[in-house]
Amino acid sequence: MTPRCLRLVLIAVCCALPLTAPAQAGSDDAAAQYAAAGQQALAQGRYAEAQTNFEKLARLAPDVAEVHATLAAIYFKQRQYELAVQQVKTAQKLKPSLPRLDNLLGLSLAELGQFQAALPPLEKCFHQTEDPSAKRMCGLQLLRAYTGLGRDSDAVETSLALNKLYPDDPEVLYHTGRIYGNFAYIVMERLHDKAAGSVWMLQAQGEANESQKNYDAAIIAFNHVLVLDPKRPGIHYRLGRVYLAQFQTSRKPEERDAAMREFAAELAIDPGNGNAGYELANMSADMGNLDAARNQFQQVLKRFPDFEEALVGLGGVELESQKPAAAVPLLERATRLRPDDEVAWYRLAQAERGTGNKEGQAKALAAFRKLHSSTPVTLRKPNAGDEITPQQLDENAKP
Repeated sequence: MTPRCLRLVLIAVCCALPLTAPAQAGSDDAAAQYAAAGQQALAQGRYAEAQTNFEKLARLAPDVAEVHATLAAIYFKQRQYELAVQQVKTAQKLKPSLPRLDNLLGLSLAELGQFQAALPPLEKCFHQTEDPSAKRMCGLQLLRAYTGLGRDSDAVETSLALNKLYPDDPEVLYHTGRIYGNFAYIVMERLHDKAAGSVWMLQAQGEANESQKNYDAAIIAFNHVLVLDPKRPGIHYRLGRVYLAQFQTSRKPEERDAAMREFAAELAIDPGNGNAGYELANMSADMGNLDAARNQFQQVLKRFPDFEEALVGLGGVELESQKPAAAVPLLERATRLRPDDEVAWYRLAQAERGTGNKEGQAKALAAFRKLHSSTPVTLRKPNAGDEITPQQLDENAKP
């Protein structure tokens, strides 16, 4: 847990637990001095000094629950978790109604690795508290507890809830990302153990090799799937993507041709695979076969009218065919569907220029320039799933 989180724990507990030790300890001057000195040290972040004063105060006022609760928070800050647990339990016995002690108990037990005992207070904190800071801390510790207990599904469920509550929190993103990765690994291991030679395992191996750019191994795995299930949807498409990736590196015509054959084979099995149709259209356009590309893009858009990349691709074909008026409505629709697509805005500017619409050209060019200058290429969001080859800016495109 980060130092910031530890400070929040301490502040939350101390704010919720007003110190009444001097009143309950009578007129004892020493107790009053320790309480005042301890509070001042806490306010200034001098936790070791605060610990010393509250330990002395606890000996003078052993029946004051607030003193033990505050001392528990100090111990937690000082990473003395066993002592923190002891003090929480003492405070709870003296005054069960004190707020937030369950939260601190769960956090302390989790830090000690006592996950089973930590679960009830952590779950209560995460699901019931209205305090965002406490909910966040308990959620993060719940991830540790569930993982430590082998309750991977619960860890994933909590990760999803944390991501929804704190979508931009770096610490949450880091820990939930690890949970997702660990869970995926466990599921794949189980698949391997239960069905090592199944089409599902072979498909998983192919996809893993593809993601690692181990293309030869991916091709072997995907072809093995087709041996077992020749008409399995999606496999020819994946093979086409692998051959296309190889072609983009090697520029060997035979690999381009292999990719096109696989995409066509996919459409023969599944005519509704819009991605395969898109890739064929895109490759036809890259080869200068504009009529074929136009027809293929139109077939995809007939079935999937909101396929944004296909709209941009067809718009590009119309521009290449010197038909800017035909390109404008396609590219306007693309920019409405995906306003952050700089390629769509650039091509729209070209199309507006071709039709003589200077105002439309200026508007589209301004949108392109804003996107192009504000977002580094490496950070640009890919199309959904990035399962297709995105449209690219022309080589001579200038902001």
